[in-house]
Amino acid sequence: MILSHIWGIYTHPKQEWKTIADRHESFINSLTHTLFIALIPPLCSYYSAVYIGWSIGAGDPIFLTHNSALAMAILMYGGLVGGVLALGLMAHWMAHSFGSNPSHVQAIEVSAYTATPLYMVGFATLYPELWFVMCVGLAGIAYSVYMLYTGVPIVMGIHEDRGFIYASSLVTVGLVFMVSMLGLTVFAWSSGIGPAFVN
Repeated sequence: MILSHIWGIYTHPKQEWKTIADRHESFINSLTHTLFIALIPPLCSYYSAVYIGWSIGAGDPIFLTHNSALAMAILMYGGLVGGVLALGLMAHWMAHSFGSNPSHVQAIEVSAYTATPLYMVGFATLYPELWFVMCVGLAGIAYSVYMLYTGVPIVMGIHEDRGFIYASSLVTVGLVFMVSMLGLTVFAWSSGIGPAFVN
């Protein structure tokens, strides 16, 4: 069932990971979960940028044009979905070095459900104050990292000692992906594909 694990991820994460590991849902289910959850940040950010306005310190709220906000939301959505799939592929590739032989579905499950708390942070953009979104974002990142450390040994079948090193490696890979995304964003903005503000 789509989005069926969200409540369990927050209320009893270890038990929910065991449920995910026991069911071993199909790739389509994990992908569908990602496609739905990844909609939250771009849709909420689009609404905030066009209709509410972002407050960045003192001064009037900053608004984006409809077309600019829509283009950025589409690019954000592609990056979020692509990030989950790329992290899943890296998780599968790296698992062999840690004595595990998971399926691609298991690796995507770890990636998709680990990213869920981070993507739920998108709701915070409906109150578009920079300090607030950053605080909620840090909490989302922390909980996603916690989910990764608890889920890896259960879903991937790796001993907890090796699982800690494996999860730490995946955190590093995730950080590299995030920095790469920021670099691509800066490159796009410097090439003229930047946001268009409402005067």
